[in-house]
Amino acid sequence: MWLFYSAKKGAEKMNEKYMKRAIELALKGTGYVNPNPLVGAVIVKNNKIIGQGYHMKYGQAHAEVNAINSAKEDIKDSTVYVTLEPCSHFGKTPPCADNLIRHKVKRVVICNTDPNPLVAGGGIKKLRESGIEVTTGILKEEGLKLNEVFFHYIKNNKPLVISKTAVSMDGKIATKHMESKWISNEKSRQMTHEFRNKYMAIMVGINTVLKDNPSLTTRIENQKTRNPIRIVIDTNLKIPMDLNLVKDKKAKTIIFTCKNDLSKIDLLKENNVDVYISPKDESGVDLDFVIKKLGELKIDSVLVEGGATLNDSLFRKNLVDKVKIFMAPKIIGGKDAPSFVSGMGIESLSDATNLHITNTTMIDNDILIEADVIK
Repeated sequence: MWLFYSAKKGAEKMNEKYMKRAIELALKGTGYVNPNPLVGAVIVKNNKIIGQGYHMKYGQAHAEVNAINSAKEDIKDSTVYVTLEPCSHFGKTPPCADNLIRHKVKRVVICNTDPNPLVAGGGIKKLRESGIEVTTGILKEEGLKLNEVFFHYIKNNKPLVISKTAVSMDGKIATKHMESKWISNEKSRQMTHEFRNKYMAIMVGINTVLKDNPSLTTRIENQKTRNPIRIVIDTNLKIPMDLNLVKDKKAKTIIFTCKNDLSKIDLLKENNVDVYISPKDESGVDLDFVIKKLGELKIDSVLVEGGATLNDSLFRKNLVDKVKIFMAPKIIGGKDAPSFVSGMGIESLSDATNLHITNTTMIDNDILIEADVIK
């Protein structure tokens, strides 16, 4: 009995060791595979890694294919560790399950099953029907965290919405004269750029655009990065034609508005800016319409960087999924200094947005508070 228990624990440790490596590989695709999942694969034979790979870019080869192509020897009778169930359908690439079957691997170890209706257990079924041993659920929680964006998008047909801000300890995002550079420290601001690289799009309201003329690009030193799609909520189509979001061409810009100004819309389209006419509600642009449309456009995640009025509308409509707040050790004060959320607000505490804090991190002297919205 002891020998059996010892062997079982040894096998579990081995599975976790190679799955951790597969997760490390998967993370290398951050920012480049959306709306696909992050996937890594490791091929093991005779207790040594003979091949490994990850999904590098949307539309290109999947992790299993890259791992097979990197193999230093025949992968027949090997064990393949992969962070997500191998696909079983023809998409932009052939089915990975068929590829593994063709190469006669002995065993496939999987972190998470794929919730995509086009797969949803089909890859596992194919493998088992071909006589390949399949183990699932290894480092399952780590896998769910790895692909939280993908799982949310596939299950809900809309993007994961993350509200990010930097505040003083009394909740202010600027002084009464609207000075906001800089509340958070340099390391916190650098982490913001890591978020921009991770999530597929970034959203701001027109007031932020008019005040700051931002580029909303990703800037990380000594690292290849991707700029997010830039989304502007502009009820009355106020955006000037000479601002960065229109002119710089560094990333795609999408504007949602209620004003059907055809001549201005044509000018914006000439600058490669897409414009969508939204229904109007009490706050202006109907944000339910916006989030649904973004899902249709295959945008799987949106980082909201303000301003306060846009934040209020999103929270009141229960459209925010996660919150990331950088809190700086400063007191700003003043009734006219804006807070993280302003706008119409709520009538009763029973209408408040409740959060579950998932993590707190010291970043030099700032604190990053991360939370899930309780729905």
